Amino acid sequence: MPLYPPAEPYAHGLLDVGDGNRIHWETCGNPHGKPAVVLHGGPGSGATPFARRLFDPERYRIVLLDQRGAGRSTPPASAYGTDMSVNTLPKLMADLELLRAHLGIERWLVWGVSFGSVLALRYAQTHRDAVSELVLTGLATGSQEEVDLLTRGLGKVFPEAFAAFLDGLPEGERDGDLAAAYNRLLESPDQAVRERAALAWTDWETACVSQPPRSVPRYQDPDFRYGFARTVTHYFSRNHFLDGPDTVLRDLPLLKGVPAVVVQGKVDLGNLLGIPWRLARTWPDAELIVVDDAGHNAGAPGITDELVAALDRFSGPDRFSGSGAV
Repeated sequence: MPLYPPAEPYAHGLLDVGDGNRIHWETCGNPHGKPAVVLHGGPGSGATPFARRLFDPERYRIVLLDQRGAGRSTPPASAYGTDMSVNTLPKLMADLELLRAHLGIERWLVWGVSFGSVLALRYAQTHRDAVSELVLTGLATGSQEEVDLLTRGLGKVFPEAFAAFLDGLPEGERDGDLAAAYNRLLESPDQAVRERAALAWTDWETACVSQPPRSVPRYQDPDFRYGFARTVTHYFSRNHFLDGPDTVLRDLPLLKGVPAVVVQGKVDLGNLLGIPWRLARTWPDAELIVVDDAGHNAGAPGITDELVAALDRFSGPDRFSGSGAV
């Protein structure tokens, strides 16, 4: 199914969420349509106009936001003086609730990609009455298994890139928690150390996350690169601020009765852990759709086709819930 035409925001703003942070938000589509919120990945990537085009602008009131430290939200994680201690998963969920109240929305469909699916799942588990449906892609759950795979396990699949990744660390830091080791470098008072660490981290991500590997233009921007790597390692080295190594998977029974569609590329290397299938088996209300010849890329043609189809299905008149009023 084709993407919808580009839709420009009809409203936007910066919402004060406390701790000195203001999050950027925008709304597109039909002001009286079914509310849906878009949760970007990373963590730290920021929202992009692409996600707007997955939703029928006649039927949806589409809400996009930049999570703390990302995109147009302030202060940016790319500024060395920004306090990262107030950038946590519970804080991000609280921000969603503040934004939902600010926009006068009762319930909304939650769309999440990659880290956005971690945030979406935990938000739905802890704020079930606020969520009408979930649509997820590039599935992640924030488990320690996933962090271990992404930071070390894939080294056997991409040995040359992994050797370069290890070379970015002091010799004594290469056997332990690699995300924590990189996070320490990214918090160094020495700007040159921070810049080298950010480049090494994003080079590793480029090599292993998307299959086939694809260039990420935003990684060419030193500010984006640093803010992104700093935020990812902040979360990876702290168990995504969850209370256990597999909290989201453990608490899947809390999502009973919440309809969901998970669209997963068959060659997304996160599948090596079997988590999409484990999630679908544990959560009967979730439909798992596997797309051949696609990886960890929400913009792949087969992925977008299935995402648009799922969102169209959830936008029917019998699916409307919550207030779309401005």
